[in-house]
Amino acid sequence: MATGGNVPGHLEALVLAAGAGARFGGAKLTAPWRGGVLIDGALAAAFAAPARSVIVVTGADPGVAGAARAFAAGIAQAPRLRLVYAADHTQGMAASLRAGLEALPTDAAGAFVFLGDMPAIPPTILQPLAAALAEGALAAAPVFEGRRGHPVLFGRELFEALRNLAGDQGGRSVLDSLGAGLTLIEAADSGIAFDIDRREAAPPEAIPPRIVLR
Repeated sequence: MATGGNVPGHLEALVLAAGAGARFGGAKLTAPWRGGVLIDGALAAAFAAPARSVIVVTGADPGVAGAARAFAAGIAQAPRLRLVYAADHTQGMAASLRAGLEALPTDAAGAFVFLGDMPAIPPTILQPLAAALAEGALAAAPVFEGRRGHPVLFGRELFEALRNLAGDQGGRSVLDSLGAGLTLIEAADSGIAFDIDRREAAPPEAIPPRIVLR
């Protein structure tokens, strides 16, 4: 488990977890998943990153904050956890990203951006992303079989452009504008692109049938 002790210029990790999960049926990130809850997978990857802190951006699901605290305490990493509430989370992912960026320490050299509904990020991708930034990349992202995925590591030079995004978009447009400034790192497996969007995308043993309240 990384502790953030040997980080070039202090990297941080953001976990975007403010969405309502409407297509899932609500409360997606706190739904049961492999002995825990769905967000645990993203948290495990974020805490494994060479990052000084893990900032979890909360919003629609009030259970996310408690789940994050429980996970961090369970792996003895509570001091690295910070919780930030995105008051305008209903405006989309850009608002959640902006809230996370505003919470970064002023000396942050870069930020990993994890999505809370991506539970299978291979931890082996994290150090190579950090190395790419240290070697001069403006951003670094994993790729598997030609498909770009997450987490993305953004250098501080891009923070302002990310803050100016709007709507339900992450940093894709910023990455697409970088050309050679973006370093792509080949990932070991497709976990960099695996997310849970709808309930049927989850294995039946992981998440029980939705209960319809009348």
